[in-house]
Order: sequence, then C-alpha cells, then structure tokens
Amino acid sequence: MARALVMVIDGFGLGAAPDAEQFSDVGANSFANLADAFFKEKQRPVHLPNLAQLGLISAASSAGNRRVNATGGQPSSGAYGYAAEISSGKDTPSGHWEMMGVPVLFDWGYFTDKSNSFPESLLQQIYRKTGIEGCLGNCHASGTTIIAQLGEQHLSSGLPICYTSGDSVFQIAAHEQNFGLENLYRYCEQVRELLSELDLNIGRVIARPFIGNDASDFKRTGNRRDYSVLPPAPTLLDKLTDAGGKVISIGKIADIYAHQGISEKYKATGLEALVDCSVSQLQQQPDNSLIFTNLVNFDQDFGHRRDPVGYGEALEYFDSRLPEIIATLTADDYLVLTSDHGCDPTWHGSDHTREFVPVMFFNPGMAAINLGQRDTFADIGATLADLFKLAPLDYGTSFLNKITN
Repeated sequence: MARALVMVIDGFGLGAAPDAEQFSDVGANSFANLADAFFKEKQRPVHLPNLAQLGLISAASSAGNRRVNATGGQPSSGAYGYAAEISSGKDTPSGHWEMMGVPVLFDWGYFTDKSNSFPESLLQQIYRKTGIEGCLGNCHASGTTIIAQLGEQHLSSGLPICYTSGDSVFQIAAHEQNFGLENLYRYCEQVRELLSELDLNIGRVIARPFIGNDASDFKRTGNRRDYSVLPPAPTLLDKLTDAGGKVISIGKIADIYAHQGISEKYKATGLEALVDCSVSQLQQQPDNSLIFTNLVNFDQDFGHRRDPVGYGEALEYFDSRLPEIIATLTADDYLVLTSDHGCDPTWHGSDHTREFVPVMFFNPGMAAINLGQRDTFADIGATLADLFKLAPLDYGTSFLNKITN
C-alpha cells in the first residue's frame, strides 16, 4: 500500500499561464523573476541542487520559455512538468480544490471597490449579527501594512480591522490579547455565516490575529484561521477517507477544504516547523495515508510582501531539507511538489498571479521523467487516485503508468 506526501509551495509559479492576459498577468513568472532579482542583489544565482535534480529548473525553463537564474544541475530522478489551471480564479481554494480533482468552474464573488470595499448594507448586517458597531479598514490592503496603519486605532477603539484583496476573501485582523483570539474566531464565524446566508459566494473569511504594543512591533501570529465554503463536489480527500485511508493536514490544508475529508490536522508556524511536522508525520503514519502540507510562508511572507530575495533564500532553505524528507520515504512512498497559483514577488500590486505551477512526483529509485505540460492541476489528484487504487476522478488524467513503468 502506498503513501504520499504532498507539499504545496504556496504561491510558486513557473511562468504566465495561457490565459494570463485575462488576469493582466502576462509576463508574470514567480520563479524566474525572483531569481533575477536575487542575482542582482546577491551577485549569485539561487542554488537549488536537490530541487534541480528532481527537475524543477528544467520544468521552469520550459514553462516560462526562458532561462532561470538558478543552479543545481540536470534532472537525475523523479517526474517533472508543469500544469495550467482551468478554475476561473487564481486563489487558494480554487488551486487546492482543482489539484484534488474539483476545479472551480464558477465565478467567485469579489469585493472590487478598492477604497470602500464592503457595501454599507453588508456592514450594517455584520454589525447587527456580531453586536460590534463599526469596523476599521474597509479597503483592499496588504495584511502587514494595514495592521501597521490601523493597529493602534484598533487597540484604542476595540473595532476589528476588515479588509480584502484581489481574491474572494473577507479578512479580519484583531489583537490576540486586547480583542481576544476566541472573540476574533467567533466574529469570523458570524461573518462566514452571514456571507453564506446572503449567497455572496465569497470563498473565505480569514482570521488574522496579531500581537504587539504599537506600530513598531505589531506582528501577525500563527493562529490564522480560514473559514472556507465547502468544495462543490467530493475531492480526492473525501474519496480516500471514505475508502478507509487517512488524510493528514499540516498547516492550513484543513481550513482550505473546510475540514472535509480530513482525518487528522496539525498546525505549525513557519517554514521550518511545517517541514519538521511533515517529516514527523511521514515517520508515523501508516500505509494508505496522504500527508498534505501547505508551505504558506512562500506566499504570505515573500510573494505578497514582494520580497524576491527572501523568497529565494526560503527556496534554498527548503532545498536543503529535501534530503531529509527523501531519506524518510519508503520504497512505496511518493513525494509530490506543486503549487496552487503564482505570487510573483516582482509583480505590480500584491495579489496572486495566473501562472503554470510545478508538477513533481518522486519515488525512491525513479528515473528522470519529463511530464511536459499538463492541462489541469487535477492531473495530480487523478494520479494520486490511481496510486491509492481509487475510482477515477471526474477531472484530470492520471500519469501513474508513465512514472511506474
């Protein structure tokens, strides 16, 4: 019986997708553009010997049709390619749901007004439902920027900070001690209920707790919580757990799938802790288990914050941990590396970018296999369904026979 460890390098694109023009993202390339900025700052390429041997740089060069300023050698083992997205958006739920076989083929609801993002009628209903009269923000904003701008006013007024972005989200920031973490969660749950009752089709309500005494030291904590709507159909996670397998969520995976199809969940804060937890679960979990990790820091700390050098350093750190991960795999285990969307740290604004994502499968002893371009992220889920001997999913084409023969 097989096991798989799926690690999502959140916000890691390999070049503008075929439909990037519809998203104003022609020219976006998270990997190649950050590597160029890294080289300019550090006077050396990003060094990724382990990811390169698994085919990342080769896949990225093909996807973006350009040389990537990264070193590490040629592919020596593992299947590598890149995939386009068929979901209508470039957001976290769409990317994750599609990779597990359920693309989002409808349009999410969005708050498009940049300065008065939430309609007054909606805000009044939120005030009545939560019992808190008023909020701060009500705009499109970066999460770190808005707490620096409004955090002190939040502390003095007690009002939550409500904001959004180019994604289908309603985000709420509040101080863990002064406002209270449980109060923030309850407020978010009430907003989630209201948005669903009003059928606004908003993908996520996100709790963004922070700590600190003033603008000089406000800092978001690891107690973020996402309140997502349910996927519109059963995903691979549901099918595996229904068949008696296990799905282990690490990081924000459980929140993304609204806790549906999840057997166990583990929170971890920071890239090091997320990798540590993944290795630990790989050592413990039985056969017929899918360990599913979201490496949020690439997107949250470097992509959205437009920090290409930090992004490159984080990639090098992750690369340095790969030998440890690979050494933990047994003969029947697979390591899967992919992403949910792009988040080019050199791009204008601070939103996600519509890009190809990596599709990399590794099993000990596997030869190097070029998968080329895949037409949907759902090929990942279809291949995993095949690996776990489940019925084929409605979307995606398995390439298991290509990597096992």
